[in-house]
Amino acid sequence: MFPLTEENKHVAQLLLSTGTCPRCIYRFCGVDFHAPYKLPYKELLDELQKFLETEKDELISEVPNPPPKKIRLQELEDGIDGIDNLSQNGEGRISVIEDGSIASKNSNLNVCNVCLGILQEFCEKEFIKKVCQKVEASGFEFTNLVFSVSFPPQLSVREHAAWLLVKQEMGKQSLSLGRNDIVQLKEAYKWITHPLFSEELGVPIDGKSLFEVSVVFAHPETVEDCHFLRAICPDCFKPAKNKQSVFTRMAVMKALNKIKEEDFRKQFPCPPNSPKAVCTVLEIECAHGAVFVAGRYNKYSRNLPQTPWIIDGERKLESSVEELISDHLLAVFKAESFNFSSSGREDVDVRTLGNGRPFAIELVNPHRVHFTSQEIKELQQKINNSSNKIQVRDLQLVTREAIGHMKEGEEEKTKSYSALIWTNKAIQKKDIEFLNGIKDLKIDQKTPLRVLHRRPLAVRTRIIHSMETCYVDEHHFHLYLKTQAGTYIKEFVHGDFGRTKPNIGSLMNVTADILELDVESVDVDWPPALDD
Repeated sequence: MFPLTEENKHVAQLLLSTGTCPRCIYRFCGVDFHAPYKLPYKELLDELQKFLETEKDELISEVPNPPPKKIRLQELEDGIDGIDNLSQNGEGRISVIEDGSIASKNSNLNVCNVCLGILQEFCEKEFIKKVCQKVEASGFEFTNLVFSVSFPPQLSVREHAAWLLVKQEMGKQSLSLGRNDIVQLKEAYKWITHPLFSEELGVPIDGKSLFEVSVVFAHPETVEDCHFLRAICPDCFKPAKNKQSVFTRMAVMKALNKIKEEDFRKQFPCPPNSPKAVCTVLEIECAHGAVFVAGRYNKYSRNLPQTPWIIDGERKLESSVEELISDHLLAVFKAESFNFSSSGREDVDVRTLGNGRPFAIELVNPHRVHFTSQEIKELQQKINNSSNKIQVRDLQLVTREAIGHMKEGEEEKTKSYSALIWTNKAIQKKDIEFLNGIKDLKIDQKTPLRVLHRRPLAVRTRIIHSMETCYVDEHHFHLYLKTQAGTYIKEFVHGDFGRTKPNIGSLMNVTADILELDVESVDVDWPPALDD
């Protein structure tokens, strides 16, 4: 059933005769169901012309300097037919040029004066196939996708001009047309293209998909169409460091909302003039949202930092926990980059034993994302076989939200340590036994001197929940501690020149230092333990 009614006839003929495409005519006539937009362009044009045949002769005389009665229909039809020949002889209206962009090759196309060709050639199957070829060549793994488009900002200007024209004509018939009565260009475009993408790629379009295909359109007349707005509303167009042009869609829309109708009409033609060129495709981009891998690591080396140790641009040690794990993940997930986080960190000379320290890695723009549990186990084994300095357990895929469990109430969590302590004075077993009875000792720690270059100066109160001692000889003993997370253990032992009070040295009335330190447990119940 044809979507327009007799009531629409006058406006439809007016728009068509001024150079507006059939799909934009449907939008301005409020056609809000999908089917009519999906018809091939040639069929749309034929049906619309048949519908308007009786109205056309009456209206042509009303429009100043109208284009030919059939708006160069034959050229349009020839252009659409050219798409069918593209794959056979390389000629047609859509082509991939040397830099990889897609452009029109038919200079005779009667380009829509509102959408600048968006709802003409860029909705046809041949264009969709070209985009899908780029998607398939990108190497991404996906089972659904979200499709996004960016249009030249002057489309809003041209649509505003066409709306003022139609509103004026409808007013003569005692009818009204609000801005919200027009079907949005982006909506109509997606109605047409989404089914074509799904059919071509064999996957559904899903607004929540992590895989995004984005097409950015541009037009050479953007500045020409928009510059008058900047003169009238200069405060709407402020340069931004990350924007190449002040004429962004948001800035243009802001100006259009401010400008008076009469001022707009004086500066911009209503209906808008036919453009000199069709839109071009500036870029087609594929990107996948980050995926997250979590686990626990043990560190057995006293000469391995958690993250790359670089001072003044110079690398101090050849590797790190972060790199020993992430290098394998980057390669397997084919990701561009990563972000490493963990539940606390240990110093370069501190081992992490027991069940290990929880960590999570964000893999940015991964090309491979689907793994079986067996494949993840094999990846874990590969990491563990690559180095004797670390071991990983409970490796698994997690959600972004789940990572929050690692950081939740971090300072309320507890950690257990074992340390080898040296004292300057000779000690006996009885001299350290009193430490075993101290429970929930509150200490104040001023930011340690060794981390003051990267941590703000502050006094932090921490709790030593319990201590156990094991005598070694007259200058050494083992100390086992359970503390609040975030406690600086080395400073609790030697005092950091009085910046941590009390400390082992002050409690024992000796000079004490720490020779070895191991993290025995990090009491964070995440990620979930897996069977070996």
